[in-house]
Amino acid sequence: MLLAFLLGYLLGGLPIAYWFGALRGRNLLQEGSGNPGALNAYRVLGPIPGLMVLFLDLFKGALSVALGEGAMGSPLGGFVGGVGAVWGHAFSPWLLFRGGKALAPGVGVLFAVDPRVLLAALLLFALLAALSRRPYRAALAVALALPLLTAFFGKTPAHLLFGLGVGLPVALRYLKDWDR
Repeated sequence: MLLAFLLGYLLGGLPIAYWFGALRGRNLLQEGSGNPGALNAYRVLGPIPGLMVLFLDLFKGALSVALGEGAMGSPLGGFVGGVGAVWGHAFSPWLLFRGGKALAPGVGVLFAVDPRVLLAALLLFALLAALSRRPYRAALAVALALPLLTAFFGKTPAHLLFGLGVGLPVALRYLKDWDR
C-alpha cells in the first residue's frame, strides 16, 4: 500500500507547470498567482503551454491510479495511488512542498477510478458556481463533498476514504482563496 501511495505521490508531485515556465525563462512560483498549476501556466505562459500542462496534469492523475493498481494488484491500489497523486501535486516534494491546487490531477484520478463521480462533481460545481458566482468557493464545496459523492457511488468505506483523500488536499489548497 505504501508503494502505491509513494508512486502516486512522486508522480503527482512532478511540477510540470513549473518546468514549462522554466523552459521559457519564467518562474511560476513568482509570477501570476504564484501557483505552479495549469491555470497559472495558462495565464503566464499562454494558451498552448497552459493546455499542455492541463493535459499532462490530468494524465499524471490517471496514470497514478494505474500504477497504484499495478503495484498492489487490486483496485484498492488505484485508490491509494490516486490519493498519492493529488497530495503530491498539492504538496510537491520537488518544490519543497509547495504545489498547485491539485484540481487537474484530481479530475484525472476521478476519471480513472469512476467517471460517474467525476460527472457528479462537475454537475455540483456548475450548480454551485452558478448560484454563488464564486468558482473558488464552489470548488472548495465540491472538494468537501467528494467523500459523500464517492461513497454514494461506491458504497464501501474504501470509497469514502478515497473521496476524503482526494478532496482534502484540494480543499486545503482552495481554502486560502475563500475571499476571492
